[in-house]
Formats: sequence, structure tokens, C-alpha cells
Amino acid sequence: MLLAKDIMTAAPVTVTPETGIAEAARIMIQRKFNGLPVVDAKGTLVGVICQSDLIAQHKKLNLPTLFTVLDGFIPLRSMSDLDEEMRKISATNVGQAMTPAPVTVGPETPIDEVASLMVDSKYHTLPVVDGGALVGVIGKEDVLRTLAGA
Repeated sequence: MLLAKDIMTAAPVTVTPETGIAEAARIMIQRKFNGLPVVDAKGTLVGVICQSDLIAQHKKLNLPTLFTVLDGFIPLRSMSDLDEEMRKISATNVGQAMTPAPVTVGPETPIDEVASLMVDSKYHTLPVVDGGALVGVIGKEDVLRTLAGA
């Protein structure tokens, strides 16, 4: 039987609580991640930030204003203008949006338990922790790849 360590992404990309929302979103989009582990200055896991957490942050904004901004009422002459407007819109950090003290699995956790946990609790990203240290992360795609035999 496959274990978490067999399908996890080792040495995962992480962010800190101080990381800006826009930067976390950029990493997720560029790397095609559903979520990212959040670690403190010592590298200790303190939370998880997922796409749904980022969307929830934008939900607090007046959506018509957000659409108005994206539809061009604020003229965007370059990518730097877009970056600046995104910075203004997402003026919060990961620490304010993350799920603190996330559920984790160990490297020896069987894949069927990982899959059940993801489905039953609607988790998209599960950190893999060994002896208190973050050693990997498992996303929905990792489990799907296993099912597909890829």
C-alpha cells in the first residue's frame, strides 16, 4: 500500500504569515498549487493558505468595486500598474487569511486515509509532518495522479 511519503511533494514551497495575499496568489497560479504551507521564521508549520482562503479574502471586498477595477475604470497602462492595483486591493497578509493549526498527516499515513481525510473534511492541501518538522505536502492532484497510475 502506498503511503503519504510516496506521493508527497518533498521540500514544499512555503510562505510566511507576513507574505502578502497577492504574492501567495501569484505563487499558486504560477506553480499550479491548490495551497501552500505557512511557516514561521523557524520553519515551524503554523498554517495552510488555500485558494479558497484567498477567494474568501476578496469576498470581503465590495465585489462590484473589484469588477469595476478589473473592468478598467482604473486605467492599467502596464503590468506594474496592475501589480500596484492588486497590492491595493489585497492589502492583507497570509497570516490573516490562512487556516491556523492545520490538520496534518505523517509520512507513514496510508493513502486511503489521506484520501478519506481530504474528501470527508474537504481539505485540498495536507501538510506532511514528521517529528514536528514539515517534510512535504499532499495536494488533490497528488492523490488523483496515484489513482490514474501516473
